[in-house]
Amino acid sequence: MPRRNRANGVRGSEDKRPFWSLPTSQVLVELQSKPEGLMSGEAAERLGRYGPNRLRPKKSSSGLVLFLGQFRSPITLILIGAALLSFFLRDATNALIILVIVLASGVLGFWQERGAAGAVRKLVDIVLVRATVLRDGERKDVPIEEVAPGDIVALGAGDVTPADCLLLDSKDLFLNEATLTGETYPVEKAPGLVAAGAPLKDRANALFMGTHVVSGSAAAIVVATGLATEFGRISQRLKLRPPETEFERGVRRFGYLLMEATLVLVVAIFAVNTYFARPILESLLFSVALAVGLTPQLLPAIIGINLAHGAKRLAQEKVITKRLASIEDFGSMDILCSDKTGTLTEGVAHLHGALAIDASESEKVFLYAYLNAHFQTGFANPIDAAIRSHRELDVSGYRKLDEVPYDFIRKRLSILVSEGGRSLLITKGALQNVLSVSTAAERGDGTIADMAAARDAIQGRFEELSASGFRVLGVACRDLGGRTTLTKDDEQEMTFLGFVVLSDPPKAGVAAALEALGRLGVELKVVTGDNRLVAASVAREVGLKTDLVLTGPQLRETSDEALIHQVNKANVFAEIEPNQKERIISALRKGGHVVGYLGDGINDASALHVADVGISVDSAVDVAKEAADIVLLEKDLAVLANGIEEGRRTFANTLKYVFMATSANFGNMFSMAGASLFLPFLPLLPKQILLMNLFTDFPEMTIATDCVDPEWVKQPRRWNVSFIRRFMLVFGLLSSIFDFLTFGVLLLLFRAQTDQFRSAWFLESVVSAALVVLVIRTRRPFFRSVPGRALLAATLAIVGITLVVLVTPLGPLFGFGRLPAGFYPVILGIVAPYIACAEGAKRLFYGSVR
Repeated sequence: MPRRNRANGVRGSEDKRPFWSLPTSQVLVELQSKPEGLMSGEAAERLGRYGPNRLRPKKSSSGLVLFLGQFRSPITLILIGAALLSFFLRDATNALIILVIVLASGVLGFWQERGAAGAVRKLVDIVLVRATVLRDGERKDVPIEEVAPGDIVALGAGDVTPADCLLLDSKDLFLNEATLTGETYPVEKAPGLVAAGAPLKDRANALFMGTHVVSGSAAAIVVATGLATEFGRISQRLKLRPPETEFERGVRRFGYLLMEATLVLVVAIFAVNTYFARPILESLLFSVALAVGLTPQLLPAIIGINLAHGAKRLAQEKVITKRLASIEDFGSMDILCSDKTGTLTEGVAHLHGALAIDASESEKVFLYAYLNAHFQTGFANPIDAAIRSHRELDVSGYRKLDEVPYDFIRKRLSILVSEGGRSLLITKGALQNVLSVSTAAERGDGTIADMAAARDAIQGRFEELSASGFRVLGVACRDLGGRTTLTKDDEQEMTFLGFVVLSDPPKAGVAAALEALGRLGVELKVVTGDNRLVAASVAREVGLKTDLVLTGPQLRETSDEALIHQVNKANVFAEIEPNQKERIISALRKGGHVVGYLGDGINDASALHVADVGISVDSAVDVAKEAADIVLLEKDLAVLANGIEEGRRTFANTLKYVFMATSANFGNMFSMAGASLFLPFLPLLPKQILLMNLFTDFPEMTIATDCVDPEWVKQPRRWNVSFIRRFMLVFGLLSSIFDFLTFGVLLLLFRAQTDQFRSAWFLESVVSAALVVLVIRTRRPFFRSVPGRALLAATLAIVGITLVVLVTPLGPLFGFGRLPAGFYPVILGIVAPYIACAEGAKRLFYGSVR
């Protein structure tokens, strides 16, 4: 096996020219391959040598790396360092307790994240994109990651190019190379030799990773994989950094908020304790423990667990999540753009009729349309399937000579057949595109009319059929004498024969699904290549408003600024070209919407990329599934509506943890910081703070399974850091008020000793923080919103565990003293009013933000 360089992928022992300038026979020899492909053993050996065919390492979701990741927080590292220092100062007991608590938190996070990551990995594998390769002399579908140098790949319309390849054979092959060149129009590819110094856009014999097949078919040899590809080199320069999602941006801004609060608190408390001449190490540990207590260090784990649980619940709704962060965008979505076919309609075309230009049934039109559909070998499509299945004809007297497959520029499909010694060109496609190459028209009685005289009647019939909801194609022919080959240039001076009329009725239940989306605050906009009359007719049938229908030609005349206003008014976009879909979505996003795009076709990739959340289906072409964030196992709006609800439940539970952790932590830490200023001792020891933090976090680990009130899923919601800041201040300060009330009762009424003070306040803090979760988790009165069983059980369990720690020999180990029996009813007398006040504050708070 030859060595590969980063630029060109293959290099012989002497010939250092790039692979596109070498004969295919030489490349086969250098790669030690053959047209029949590799053997499975050879492919496995090469994968072992060169690594998987991917652009970035697969993230480790288990083992040592994931475990150590639980302790990467700088605050946690400082705490571990300070505990180790205390070992050298002969305070081994306290140091050991602190390390055990930190380790317990890490193990808890590791266990939860490992299980979540494994579940998500299994879900993503369901919709893995595959490539067709020749292995052991047979065609096999393998994951793209398993494609190796020297593999022979077979490509067809809609396939993703899995690696950098050299063409061995092709038929009418067109690729979209926009990801590399920025050129939106497909480029033609064919075997041959290209100059070594040719720019990428001129390398007509080479296929590059990241591009996809628009039309035609090909066989090619894989020359470079992974980072050795052109796309890999670009990704290395750019570090392959995906764009930050709104959810990720919210988490980052929330992190900055906590960092600012933590830094101010730690520095101030450490300075004050040092000023009062308290032990430096104890003051340092106390300050760092406060920082740990204020920081919801389990937030990354909680987010991961919530999203993983959400992904599993979405899978039960037949929705597979490829990118976890997209779940939040899914829930926040307020605009859904979708094609018409297969979404609003059944997606199964039925032949309604084959008509001459005078609207009479025409057997000739049906025969020629059948020949075109029967002999075409491009990508499978429902139109040709509908024509073939309508009625079977005996076409044994015809022989196919050549073909020019459909593409999205010509919008025509042409075949050349031989019959009775003559060569007949038959073209079928979009009516206007067929008319543009026709100079005459044949009437139902067989007479020929000049196209100029017949065009108005043809156009009128087309509009009449389209307004009734039918899709109408044109059929034309031309006698090419004895020709045996065909090119696009032969599509001229044709005779128009008539119409192929197809119906695709609306899906049963689609109107109800649209109503369900509307109740969720999601507006559907239809974006289709069909003509405006068909699109508007179908939209009206399913209950969409069609007061304004924007067409592709109109979009070309509209500026970007004007389009931002126009897209909000229109629900139907018709006669849209592939590159215009991206422009529509961008305009909606600039207008402040969170936009989802549902697409499954070859020309949907760019729209899927630019949308906030790209949605495809399992039956989609590879390029669409590759670009999507979410894949539906059924192309059904009802499935989508259920998925949106699950996405919102997942986001709601994530926000619940944020509300709980920030308000409770901020309140407790603020109270401790304040108490440390006037108490002659630390209100809690560092190990007690860490234990309290562990106890209060434990119930919140179950938040992913909590029940969600219906009002949480009625409207799209977004991450709002200013709202979280207000929530933290209001409920944190309320918690502190009752903390200081506890201080006063303990010091002035009970004259509590140091260890008793710490025990009583630890009990009050943990119990109040655990129980207030049941209040904060809902906007409703807490007794009218049933919590999840796991959350309720964990909350009650942690209250019990806290009591056990205080009344058993574990208490002195953590520095707690035994409490007199009279302390317990007093603590209950403080916690109960706190819960009641939290309920009242909640009603006032949410009333003020409506």
